[in-house]
Amino acid sequence: MVQTGLSRAEIEQLDSMWKAPGFVPTLVAVFAAFGSWSLLLPVIPLAALDAGHGPALAGASTGIFMAATVATQIFTPTALRRLGYNPVMVASAFMLGVPALGHLLGLEVWNLLLFSALRGIGFGALTVAESALIAELVPSRFLGKASGMLGVFIGVSQMICLPLGLFLADRAGYPAVYAAAAAVALVAAVMCLRIPRIKAQPPTRPSPEEKATSAPAWKLVLVPALAVTSLSMSFGAVSSFLPAAVQELDPVTGAVIGGFMLSITGGAAMVMRYGSGVIADRNGRPGATMIPGQVMGFAGVALMALVIANGWPVWWLVLAGVLFGGGFGIVQNEALLSMFFRLPRSRVSEASAVWNISYDAGTGLGSFLLGAVAAQAAYSGAYAVGAVVVSLGILATIADRVVGAHRITELDNTRARLRQLPLGRKRRRNG
Repeated sequence: MVQTGLSRAEIEQLDSMWKAPGFVPTLVAVFAAFGSWSLLLPVIPLAALDAGHGPALAGASTGIFMAATVATQIFTPTALRRLGYNPVMVASAFMLGVPALGHLLGLEVWNLLLFSALRGIGFGALTVAESALIAELVPSRFLGKASGMLGVFIGVSQMICLPLGLFLADRAGYPAVYAAAAAVALVAAVMCLRIPRIKAQPPTRPSPEEKATSAPAWKLVLVPALAVTSLSMSFGAVSSFLPAAVQELDPVTGAVIGGFMLSITGGAAMVMRYGSGVIADRNGRPGATMIPGQVMGFAGVALMALVIANGWPVWWLVLAGVLFGGGFGIVQNEALLSMFFRLPRSRVSEASAVWNISYDAGTGLGSFLLGAVAAQAAYSGAYAVGAVVVSLGILATIADRVVGAHRITELDNTRARLRQLPLGRKRRRNG
């Protein structure tokens, strides 16, 4: 049964994010959708290699997936305004999983790339829609916690389904994984039917006075986007090379730890992303944990470079993974909330698109560029360069804090709306 949405005034009166119509179905749908994606993420390249293709084509299957993802994310805000969240998310969940069945026809080049691209279209639309939808469904004062909970559902899904896909491939064969991914995505599509039938708001046009006193939208989202990109580039190297680096450093202990490193990093990101959201809600605005999160991420990737370069005990890489993952989780949430708070309510879908493009493009770019560095200067060199990139993101955030102290951005954004709530005024008087 499709739920009808509440008005914005009614939503703001809710005393819990869990009472927001459509919030729980959205979380379940996102859990299933990311489960479908995670099942196939490590399996498709492995299947390509087993089919006799070279590493270049195996990598291209992921590359074309991400290219289709980013291209789709650019156009998703327009689709959300014209069609609404419900139909876009149902269609995207369907596109994310069902094309996996096309691989049952074989793994020729055309088949491998075509169905990977189709799945990327579904993933791109879904990632933008789910982040923006959270801002539409829950009260503004719970947005940080709600965004953090979204990260928890995504993180748990990945921690379960990434190893599960490899397990099923080993025990039941690749066709079983394709069928499982399609089935899980259909669960997501069914849950999306319970999302309220609402559309993204059309963009508002500021008055001449507002244009004169407000910064352009791209300036408001640029630095949060750079913060995400700087860390997601390092994440591209971490996800691609860290398990191998662990095993290379210590073939005995590393063989055990290496397989869990991505889960350790992802678990830290999940916990710290939620914690960052709680702090943002208590403060009534994001930003308090952004620089600490970036510093944590820098410390983690720099420690990875030092451990690998100096041959330190492999357990130091576990600490590095926790630091990097925790910092990355904080920056993810802070950047998304900052974009929501800085832009008008009518542009939350654009904020979600910019955030997702920054994340996905950074991950792909990092895998490519830092992989090239690793080929020339080993894994330690790749992580050292990653640390430098993160440090540039920190400097950009500090500069933005200085400039932002004099910036006016009161155009129906979340910060302005919170000031209109009795709760927000009470907090300021008590502060």
